[in-house]
Amino acid sequence: MTSTEIVWLPAQIAQRATETPDTVALREKNLGVWRDITWATYHEHVQLVAHGLADLGVGATDRVGILSENRPEWLFGDLGALTLRGVTVGFYSTNPPAEIEYQLNDAGVRVLIAEDQEQVDKVMEVWDRCPALERVIYLEPRGVGNYSEPRLLSFSDLLDRGAAHRETHPGFLEAIAAQAQPDDIATLIYTSGTTGPPKGAMLSIANIDYAISALLRDTGLVDPPPSPDDVSLSFLPLCHVAERMFTIWNNAANGLVVHFAESIDTVAADLAEVQPTLLFAVPRIWEKLQSGVAIRMMSASPVKRFTYRAGTGLGQRIAEARISNGGEHTPVSRALYALGYPLVFRALRDKLGLRKVRAAISGAAPISPDVLRFFSALGVPMFEAYGMTENCAVATASRRGRVKLGTVGEPIPGIELQLDEKTGEILTRHPGNFVGYWRKPEATEKTLDSEGWLHTGDVGEWVDGTYIRIVDRLKDIIITAGGKNISPSEIENQLKTSPFVKEAVVIGDKRPYLTALVGIDFDSVSDWAARKGLQYTTYRDLSTKPEVLDLVREAILATNDRFARVENIRKFRVLLKELDHDDGELTATQKVRRTALADRFGYLIEDMYFDNTHHPGGDLSRVYTGDAAASVAEGSGA
Repeated sequence: MTSTEIVWLPAQIAQRATETPDTVALREKNLGVWRDITWATYHEHVQLVAHGLADLGVGATDRVGILSENRPEWLFGDLGALTLRGVTVGFYSTNPPAEIEYQLNDAGVRVLIAEDQEQVDKVMEVWDRCPALERVIYLEPRGVGNYSEPRLLSFSDLLDRGAAHRETHPGFLEAIAAQAQPDDIATLIYTSGTTGPPKGAMLSIANIDYAISALLRDTGLVDPPPSPDDVSLSFLPLCHVAERMFTIWNNAANGLVVHFAESIDTVAADLAEVQPTLLFAVPRIWEKLQSGVAIRMMSASPVKRFTYRAGTGLGQRIAEARISNGGEHTPVSRALYALGYPLVFRALRDKLGLRKVRAAISGAAPISPDVLRFFSALGVPMFEAYGMTENCAVATASRRGRVKLGTVGEPIPGIELQLDEKTGEILTRHPGNFVGYWRKPEATEKTLDSEGWLHTGDVGEWVDGTYIRIVDRLKDIIITAGGKNISPSEIENQLKTSPFVKEAVVIGDKRPYLTALVGIDFDSVSDWAARKGLQYTTYRDLSTKPEVLDLVREAILATNDRFARVENIRKFRVLLKELDHDDGELTATQKVRRTALADRFGYLIEDMYFDNTHHPGGDLSRVYTGDAAASVAEGSGA
């Protein structure tokens, strides 16, 4: 590159392949066995993919899409495209055909790498309406190898093309590398699309380089910084900026060993097997781990339940001591932990895959303080990081010894962060701020102003002068009929700490009181029902049981106790179907599309406000008298 200050990711991989060729870079689990991929093998595959793509006509600024679960080929494709100065476009493997079509056309993808028959079939369904798409490369041949479509190509054939192209074009990639510039667009990362069609955020080589240094090396979030001695497990979608940071960029820049789970269904077992030293996860994963412990304890032997309760009592004292000490142990908490470790903490951490974790990081969405307390009690060093795609995930982070519960830490050293005087919106300015939205200049102008400030859309407030607390998304703030401003996400996150609640959407904008749509956690509730001898057939049937409604009611009552009276939920309806990405109710990142929910289940919302004079509030048990039955919530009306 022309700049000596910025190191190109393909060059970092090449350097590691030269200096430590036989050191393990990646591990993939296949048929229950971990397979090592060295830096030399990694580099070789990146080179062959780059040559193969070049043989297909891919060049600088061309878009290469990847539609796959996490696996080594995702990295080979990503870095191979970047080696050609191309632009990688990640797709969520859960995207339905309509969303794939939109993104293929919006980005103008020329070549798409698709994982298997399921993904290829989605593309085949819309290919005729995607004029820019020339080739689809499939990774798994099963079920696809006999397709007659001439534009399909297997990954092994791509590698063969790459080997032949390298033979006839020596020095080809080196010449391209010499032309690479810091302001080259490296990737388009599509936003979740909670309020409209997803937008492609353009991140440059310089953005990525700055983010790696700011978040992983200089902030103190991971202290000492990541190194080849560290181990991680990759399972969140790689088209999300945070997972790209903690897997691909972190691996190339800092050399840690990345493990790929065999499937999303084996993550819990793989965590216990891998025992990562660094672990990034979104709040839903941390909530799931916590609720899993609670569910297992319900069906454990009396001795184990007694031991767990005793450990929980110790843990609460440990957590409070650590929280008051910036997340670090005090002499008293250290002594209590030493007492509880052989009894309960060691076994729990081992089972959860957290025995060796030196930095557990939560990000991408707000998390309940109670969840953080739980893991802190186990001795897990928990940190929060806050950022977004548009600022390359760089805004604030907790630092060792300076953790403050209820906040997302302090601004990362070297960045500018301020709150809008009128709205409290968080604004950031630093070299990680994105280039703009792909082919959407008007949307770019609304987000990135002329002075270089990124308008995040999140409302924040200062705590103790240096810490930031996220209030909510600016567009999600509820203003009740009485003029009270309420943050629904805080209430929702607290409600979701119940192992029986998976989804919670608080409603109340311009309304006299708060209500909620609640979706049960089927795994947890079905386990509970089996132990109680409660008969049911389907998710819908289980959700209508009076005993299950009581579980939800109890969770709401417990949540209400944590908030002011005006923030109490007065009524709820239990959804009789799981929210689904395909139905447009969730984004690919499992965020609720509030507008879509309000449209689809508007009749339920109106039902809760039918005659508010009969629901004065206060004691929830009285509010629900004669009104606790779940309404049919499948989109067609009660």
